[in-house]
Amino acid sequence: MTPATDFKAVLSSDELSHVERDLRFHPSQTTDPKVLNRSQIEQFNRDGFLKGLRVFTDEEIAGHRKYFDDLLAKVLAAGRDSYSISTAHLKYGKVYDLLTNPGIVALVRDILGENVIAWGSHYFCKMPRDGKPVAWHQDSSYWPLTPSKAVTVWLAIDDADQENACMRFISGSHHSGHLTFRPSSPEEHNVLNQTIENAEQYGPVVNDCLKAGEVSLHSDLLLHGSEANLSDRRRCGLTLRYCAADVRAGMDWNQKGIIVSGSDPTGHWTNPPRPTVD
Repeated sequence: MTPATDFKAVLSSDELSHVERDLRFHPSQTTDPKVLNRSQIEQFNRDGFLKGLRVFTDEEIAGHRKYFDDLLAKVLAAGRDSYSISTAHLKYGKVYDLLTNPGIVALVRDILGENVIAWGSHYFCKMPRDGKPVAWHQDSSYWPLTPSKAVTVWLAIDDADQENACMRFISGSHHSGHLTFRPSSPEEHNVLNQTIENAEQYGPVVNDCLKAGEVSLHSDLLLHGSEANLSDRRRCGLTLRYCAADVRAGMDWNQKGIIVSGSDPTGHWTNPPRPTVD
């Protein structure tokens, strides 16, 4: 498999229906980071990720875990599964608070620059022995965004390690551009619906082991995934999605975007208010 570095996709929204997507990696241009250091900026540009960054104390993350436990119980009682709590910041005030948390935003701002939009939030909760992997994939394949200047923050709600199927990265794979994928088959039991085969050819595998309350950050072009959780322990992480304010969104995804740093000079993102629920 060869990288499709010349891949072009046309956004489907009316506003951007004739705009081709720029799916090249855009390195961080930050030279004077405020929270990270210069070597971490260099590492993100080189490897496509940072990991093991402490954001919340044990007591603070215990409170967030209790909130998620209660939310998950309601979702399961309604007949949905543990992966279904998506775009949660538009529904739940406490998730909005996590997405806009100043400590998390400060990390992202050091990567993306002053003007930052927060647009996504999704709990990836692997229940004990759920048997579902997340196949190797790139986030950019799922998102109608251009250019490719987006970062995911993965907040560990539970401890995540190899035993309970922590996330894994292919270090440096973001430099290969947008890669060809195939639809996943039902037999794979993939949580998502895309699979990139032979991913290990693009770089070494790195386990994203995190203690609850720690985060990792990764580029939208970085290959990542996770094994099935075969342990007796749950593994929950909250993915928080950010992009630079000059990124354009198709399919009305600009309706999800909150200005969390600086400004949105063109007014593309709608900046919805905090939900009143909880």
